Amino acid sequence: MSEKDLAIKIIELVGGQKNIVSSQHCATRLRIVVADKEQIKQKEIENLDKVKGSFFNSGQYQIILGTGLVNRVYDEVIKITGEQAQTSDKPQKVVYGNKFQRAIRMFSDVFVPIIPVLVATGLFMGLRGLLTQPAILALFGMTTDNIPQTLLTFTQILTDTAFAFLPALVCWSTFKNFGGSPVIGIVLGLMLVNPSLPSAYDVGSGAAEPMVFFNFINVTGYQGSVLPAFATGIVAANFEKWLRKRIPDAIDLIVTPFLTMLVGVILALFVLGPILHSVESIVLMVVEAILQFPFGIGGFLYGCFGQLLGIFGIHHILNFLEISMLAQDGWNYLNPIGTCGNMAQAGAVLAVAIKAVSVKTKQVAYPSCLSAMLGITEPAVFGINLKFVKPFIMSMIGGGVGGFFASILHLRATGMSITGIPGTLLYLNEQLPLYILVNVISFAVAFLLTWFIGFNKDMEQ
Repeated sequence: MSEKDLAIKIIELVGGQKNIVSSQHCATRLRIVVADKEQIKQKEIENLDKVKGSFFNSGQYQIILGTGLVNRVYDEVIKITGEQAQTSDKPQKVVYGNKFQRAIRMFSDVFVPIIPVLVATGLFMGLRGLLTQPAILALFGMTTDNIPQTLLTFTQILTDTAFAFLPALVCWSTFKNFGGSPVIGIVLGLMLVNPSLPSAYDVGSGAAEPMVFFNFINVTGYQGSVLPAFATGIVAANFEKWLRKRIPDAIDLIVTPFLTMLVGVILALFVLGPILHSVESIVLMVVEAILQFPFGIGGFLYGCFGQLLGIFGIHHILNFLEISMLAQDGWNYLNPIGTCGNMAQAGAVLAVAIKAVSVKTKQVAYPSCLSAMLGITEPAVFGINLKFVKPFIMSMIGGGVGGFFASILHLRATGMSITGIPGTLLYLNEQLPLYILVNVISFAVAFLLTWFIGFNKDMEQ
């Protein structure tokens, strides 16, 4: 079945174009908001070729397709529904979930589009760390002194740009999702890291002093900050939409962008920025303090219970934390523990695959194991482990044990959003053997627990 045919069938089985309010996608899932979820024929969708599973969460019907394929199917869906979405008589706004779930989905909509850039940056960091290791250079009879400065500068361009201008990315995505003009969002974000402002990094290290306005407001650049740009984008985008309804068309082109940027940057630098930067720092301190609980307790807790976040649809809140960590000091402390949870899912689902009698269970479980080892756990979680319950509990224990060791060994990643086997690219330094070790431990514990006490043939009935 081609991507076009698959898109046509999906649209038909979710109730047709008139039932689709909006559609988006993340790395693995096509996310569709519908007017009436009772029209969704879930079983028929899950039986379609190339569909690995589906579920309804946080107001979205999410169809698991896998990386690459989801992009192509989404493009075909948009070709079919894009124009129709603007002219049909279907409801244009459907509210699903409680306020907390909608807030988390808002985080997801803003941060998911910029994650691919940050993933690539993390890979650049990992490769740079590998190529500049004395042990690697020694294989070629070189030392760090033999690396040309121009080459080091080039690698810095690859590794530093995304985080140096992170507020611009966040503000752009926020404007886009809240109906403002994305180009205004980009400029507002760039204003937050304008070279005329003292760099946040320099102020933090004591190399520079913040600018003081009105004798009590300290103003710095917001390099590496997320919340100030996010809040500025929400406020300014809504302010722009408010202006568009009131400014005469004859002067809208000049007045609306002028007022939006003026009000936006004043709020960002003098109100939102100072407050939210402090909030952001406190949140990061709390999370890092939990992860650093003595005796690996923090790693065990996150490795165990962090897997529940995806089920409840609130795992995207971690994007904010990971981005903030990387922007602050270049390290991601959540990734090495989170990857243990993914590998534990793979171990549990492999045990089910081997012990299962049903051919259908085996057909879903074996590919799901490989998918989970590559960092994509939805097929394993929703297709097998959560369905039988006990394997999921065993995977939580396996993830907790792996997270315990990851915490004890002080593992930290150079990037985000890739785990399992691809995640090794974020540990191309002295940590690589330890990263492999904690993943093997997580996989093995979950596999053995599922094999002996977490699954039996009677559970398939």
